[in-house]
Amino acid sequence: MYQHILIPTDGSEVAERAVTHGLSLAKFVGAKITVIIVEERLGVLGVSGLARHGAFSELTKLEEQIKKDATSVLDRVANAAKQAGVPCDTIQVEGVQPYEAIIATATDRGCDLIVMASHGRSGLSAVVLGSVTNKVLTYTKTPVLVVPSRS
Repeated sequence: MYQHILIPTDGSEVAERAVTHGLSLAKFVGAKITVIIVEERLGVLGVSGLARHGAFSELTKLEEQIKKDATSVLDRVANAAKQAGVPCDTIQVEGVQPYEAIIATATDRGCDLIVMASHGRSGLSAVVLGSVTNKVLTYTKTPVLVVPSRS
């Protein structure tokens, strides 16, 4: 059935539900998993603008904390996979659109299923914030299992 499952996460509670589903499915079918977390860049003003406003060091600290948090999320998933006996790789990507990184990783790694969460936004918030899940569903050729925000 499935041999290699990609599980994107952002560390949120909703995404963790998708991680749990993906890990359980992988264990059940004997698949390996790759877990990806995508860090979006925070810089908006450019380096010189940030330096003028004294915010560059704060932005750097925030980006370092985001990296630490992402590493912690990936470590937790890798440990859970190890305990479940599921082979697991982790990938930390930065500076690209999350949906593009997810699709590229699925293609490059030969994943035959993507298991990801939907935060369940609708209306204006979905339009303004966009939906990574919706974009993945729209542009990928890999099957996607969507775990809803509400069980």
